[in-house]
Amino acid sequence: MSDHAEVQVRPGGEGDLVALTDLYNHYVRETAVTFDTTPFTPAERRPWLLSHPVDGPHRLMVATAADTGRVLGYASSSPFRAKPAYATSVETTVYVAPDAGRRGIGTLLYQALFDALADEGLHRAYAGIAQPNAASTALHERFGFRYVGTYREVGHKFGRWWDVAWHEKEL
Repeated sequence: MSDHAEVQVRPGGEGDLVALTDLYNHYVRETAVTFDTTPFTPAERRPWLLSHPVDGPHRLMVATAADTGRVLGYASSSPFRAKPAYATSVETTVYVAPDAGRRGIGTLLYQALFDALADEGLHRAYAGIAQPNAASTALHERFGFRYVGTYREVGHKFGRWWDVAWHEKEL
């Protein structure tokens, strides 16, 4: 684990758009942790960024290197579903730069995200984890998520089917 003094976590903003897009596109191109299949341009990703203000239930937290300001990862909470009765539920996600893993950055990001959400009147957080992904499962379990079920072969990427395990956390 890293010295956490080397990492700063703050709300994301417009100045992060290119770096966040580049980070996400790595996972689009190289992994099945997201089921997006085509990389985004920053302009295409901008509505997502703008849907995460600095207050309210839909947040974006960004981890940066304290010395360089380089984006090391992000965590977000987004609407779980569009219908009004789901408003007190969010879907959370965390992405860490591929060369910054196993340094505790995901933990820092989720801690900051859940601290920010503490007074937002939310009831549940959900996380869908493409399988297999032991590191993400372990992170979510450390934050009190519990396994609730698996959608079998729900995504098709890289010529194969992928399962998604769903976890929930009481807020």
